[in-house]
Amino acid sequence: MRYFHFKFVLFSIFFLTMLSACTNPDAPASNAPTPPAPAAFSSGEKLFNSNCAGCHGMGAKGSDRGPTFISKIYEPSHHGDGAFHMAVQKGVRAHHWNFGNMPKISGVSKEEVDEIIGYIRWIQRENGIS
Repeated sequence: MRYFHFKFVLFSIFFLTMLSACTNPDAPASNAPTPPAPAAFSSGEKLFNSNCAGCHGMGAKGSDRGPTFISKIYEPSHHGDGAFHMAVQKGVRAHHWNFGNMPKISGVSKEEVDEIIGYIRWIQRENGIS
């Protein structure tokens, strides 16, 4: 009986540790304010705020309309810059979020998307995602 209790306690500790380590990529990121972007990313920040923040939240923290980009899911090795360009040009079918399909975004040039990506990558680095 003691052995059973010991195994149960160990399993419980392991389970709770694993549960706390898991993150939901759809969940909004921290409510902590996003620091102002450095001058090199201020144009990207403005473009993000006017074209993306309506769904992806201010500071790319996500909202009830779109996922956060402050997630390992969107780190450069998983979603490279090309994925962001394609998303803007063609839209994206929902594949690991619960917000429905992302429509294409008209009126944003390739150069503007590059600036937006620079801003997103800066935010990710500020949050330990690179």
